[in-house]
Amino acid sequence: MRSKLMLLAAIVLLVLTACGQDKAEDPITLKDQNSNEVTFPQDKPALFFFITTYT
Repeated sequence: MRSKLMLLAAIVLLVLTACGQDKAEDPITLKDQNSNEVTFPQDKPALFFFITTYT
């Protein structure tokens, strides 16, 4: 039963990734901790991390 569920999840994941776009149309702009806007380039892959704190 578990192998059938894993196979179904893999098929759904494959279909969802096939339906996605190759590239984002609009630039991605986020705000940093100082409220400065940071824009990520679209011409090459970028890796960014989110660090959150709870008060």
